[in-house]
Amino acid sequence: MMGPACRSKREGASFRTVEAMLPTDHLLRRVDRWLDIGELRQALAGHYSARGRPSIDPELLIRMTLIGRIFAIASERRLCEELRYNLAYRWFCRLAPGDKVPHHSTFSKNRHGRFRDANVFRILFESTVRRCIREGLIGGKDAAIDASFIAADASWQRKTVPGYLPYVANASRAVRE
Repeated sequence: MMGPACRSKREGASFRTVEAMLPTDHLLRRVDRWLDIGELRQALAGHYSARGRPSIDPELLIRMTLIGRIFAIASERRLCEELRYNLAYRWFCRLAPGDKVPHHSTFSKNRHGRFRDANVFRILFESTVRRCIREGLIGGKDAAIDASFIAADASWQRKTVPGYLPYVANASRAVRE
C-alpha cells in the first residue's frame, strides 16, 4: 500500500522555526520552488500492493535521492544519517524534527526496485524539462553534449576476444548492462 503523501504545507511551530533559519537563497529552497513531483504518485501506483501496511511516501524517497545527488552524498547510510540532523535536508523532505527517517535498506531497496522498474527518474527529468520550457527557462531547441577526453587504458593489442570474459558472470548488474 502506497504511503501517505508528504505534507504539502509546512505547518506547525517546528516548521516555522526551520523556515525562519533557512536562508532565502539556499539551494534547496530554489530546487523546492521548481520541483514538481505530482506525476510520480500516479506513475508508481502500480508498483504498490493495495493491501498491507502503508509504505514510506515515494516523494520522500525521491527528495532524499535529490539531496544525495545535489550534495554528492554517495552512501545511503550517510544520507539517512545526515537527514537525521540537518535541518535544511529535513525541511526539503518535509520532515518535522521529530519525524522518523527511513532506514537506509528500505531506501536502497526502493531505489533499486520500484524506482528503477517504473522509470521514476526519467519521468521526473522529463517533467522538469517540460516545466522549464513552459516557464521560459530553456528553449527546448538546442542540446549541449560533453565531449571531454578521458584517459583510458585501452589498446587493440590487449583486446579481449568476445565471449571470453570469465569475470562477467561475477560482475554487477550495472557492469553487465
